[in-house]
Amino acid sequence: MRKLFKTSLLSTLLCLAGCINSPQKQPASGIIIDNKGVDMATYHQDLHECRNFVAQVNTGGTVVKKTITGGLIGGAVGAITGDSDTAKRAAGVGGLLGAVKGSSQVSSEKQKVLKNCLTGRGYRVLN
Repeated sequence: MRKLFKTSLLSTLLCLAGCINSPQKQPASGIIIDNKGVDMATYHQDLHECRNFVAQVNTGGTVVKKTITGGLIGGAVGAITGDSDTAKRAAGVGGLLGAVKGSSQVSSEKQKVLKNCLTGRGYRVLN
């Protein structure tokens, strides 16, 4: 049981380290625009500039906050429903789930920023 807690904690920390220490990944260019009448050279320049705004999204802070919150909630629920070992396991699982949720929110926020930037520059974003 102690091993499960340590494994969960290690997984959470590795996830956080990957999110915080990796270079800011740009969202996939999964953005679809209506390119009728669009100068593609200008579009690629605008896309590059918009991606610079995306790089400003606070990735590490969001993931860390969600991990801590998940760990606290999981630990509290585990303490209420079981003994200290259950609380530790629940805290590890809660932290891991919080990290996953934080990563998902960051990804969504990056896509939103990119789409808003392109729309603000006059492109018709289709997705």
